[in-house]
Formats: sequence, C-alpha cells, structure tokens
Amino acid sequence: MNLKNKNILVTGGAGFIGSHLVDRLVEEKPKRLVVQDNFFLGKERNLKEAKENFPSLRVYRASLTNYKKTKQIISENDIDVIFNCAVIPLPTSLVKPEWAFNENVEMTSNLCRLAREKMFKTLIHFSSSEAYGTAQKIPMSEEHPLAPRTAYAASKAACDDLILAYHNCFGIDASIIRPFNTYGPRQNEKTYAAVIPLTIKRIEEGKSPVIYGDGLQTRDFIYVKDVVEATIKVYNSKKTRGKILNIASGKETKIMDLIKEIMRLLDCKKKIKFEAPRKGDVRRHCADISLAKRLINFKPRISLREGLKETVKCYS
Repeated sequence: MNLKNKNILVTGGAGFIGSHLVDRLVEEKPKRLVVQDNFFLGKERNLKEAKENFPSLRVYRASLTNYKKTKQIISENDIDVIFNCAVIPLPTSLVKPEWAFNENVEMTSNLCRLAREKMFKTLIHFSSSEAYGTAQKIPMSEEHPLAPRTAYAASKAACDDLILAYHNCFGIDASIIRPFNTYGPRQNEKTYAAVIPLTIKRIEEGKSPVIYGDGLQTRDFIYVKDVVEATIKVYNSKKTRGKILNIASGKETKIMDLIKEIMRLLDCKKKIKFEAPRKGDVRRHCADISLAKRLINFKPRISLREGLKETVKCYS
C-alpha cells in the first residue's frame, strides 16, 4: 500500500490539519491531489506551500454536505483515496449545537454512501478524542467508553460508529484516526480558537493569558506533523482497516503548565486570569497509543516544548 500515482481528495484540506496533510501528501508523489473545503475555518493561505510544490493542485469551494457536488468532484478526478478532515469544530457546537452535530454527521454519511457506491476505494477519517469525554481511567485506550460532553463530541462518536457500521455491513475500506489535542502552525487563532493559539494571540496583544477553570484539567497534546505522519502510515497499513487508532503523545499535561510554558516562550510577565470553566470541558485526557505502535509503528517525534517553539514562531 502506498499513495504514489494515486488520485487523492482531502476534505477540509484548507484547514489546520488538512493543509498540513496536503503538504505531506505532495511528498508521496500522487498522480492527482484535490482539496474540497467550505472555508468555514479553512484559509487559502494555508495551501500556499502545497500550490508551490504541486502546481496542479485542484481546490473546490464546496461543502461536503452537498452530496451531488461531492460526487461530481470525486467522479471528475477519478478519486482513489479520501482523507476526511472536514469538520465543524467543538467551540462552534457550544454556540450552534444542532447545526454542528447535523453538519458533521451528514458530511460523514455522504462519504459512507459514496464509498458504498464504489465512487472511491479507501476512506481515512479523522475522529476526535472528545468522543471519549472525561477519562474514566488513564491511559485511555480505544476500548475506553464513549461519553461525549458536547454536541461536537457526540457527532464525532456518531460518525465513527457510522463508518464502522458501513465497514461491517457493506465492506467499505475505511480506517479511523482519533487524534488527541493536535496543535501547531496554522491552527485557527480567531473565532472558535483553541487554547494554544488563543493564548499566544492574547499575549501578543499585551493581554493577560486566561485559564478557564482551575488549570488542573489535563490534555494529551500532539504536534500536527506527528499526526499527519501517522495518517500516511494508517493508509499504508491494511491492518488498520475497520479500526480506530489513538494518535497522541501518551503524555498528560496540565493546562496550567501549558500556559506557563507559552508565557515563558513569549517572556510574558502578566498574571494569569481565571474565568469560569467552559461548558462541556473534559477534566482529564491521556491516550494509550499502544495499538498505533503495534499496527503502524507509531512514535511521536516532537516534544511539547519543541512543538510550542515552532507554533509561537508561526503566530509571532
């Protein structure tokens, strides 16, 4: 299994993880590389490097919820493989829960339908650790119970179950990647921003960093380039089909420690502001990555400190 000379579609390919994946896919020397994105959070500038290195890159501004348009894109480009990074993110679901849930499920449902119709061969789908909810035991393996705490998390859990159902009933060729807290350059820093870009932006603007809750809640942070490297390996391994793989560092980091490290990198002397906990916030996350180690020889290479340095450079 390899991606050389394949026709590849990356949905959500102008977004954070999607654009890094597109950059990495260029190195695989595909025959055709296509991006489909509704540009809800995606940005044209995220694809600048990919367009320079792969001038024939095709970009379609279209929602994955549009079944007919998506089918047309797949057909016109004779797509072999789809990497599904398209998503309405967690913070949006705190404002528009019904819409976020429905959009995410419909996008995945359309891909499952098209896979069943043999419009393409392989689906590699991005899930989220949020599907687990707060850790009931540490570390969290793929067998950990699903207890989503937000509409976003519920949609990701539903999407995963839907793909596995299509795999089991109709034999679609699909694998599911479940990244934990992915961070790095190009992560959205504006509306619906995550903690790392939001903190960097606040400090750069001369404001105090903010912690929602007591700061003792934990996450398992994984650098985006480690995630996309794992993604290629997941495609290349037939052993991953019909399975969910945690992709993470396997290390638990307190939000308080994360914020202090960003402050150190930016030489910020201001006091941290504490605000009320966010709705649906999970308390603990730390992944068991033994399955990924076994099936794809996964090993994260970039430490949190090193990754934060690269991320800060991007936003500074």
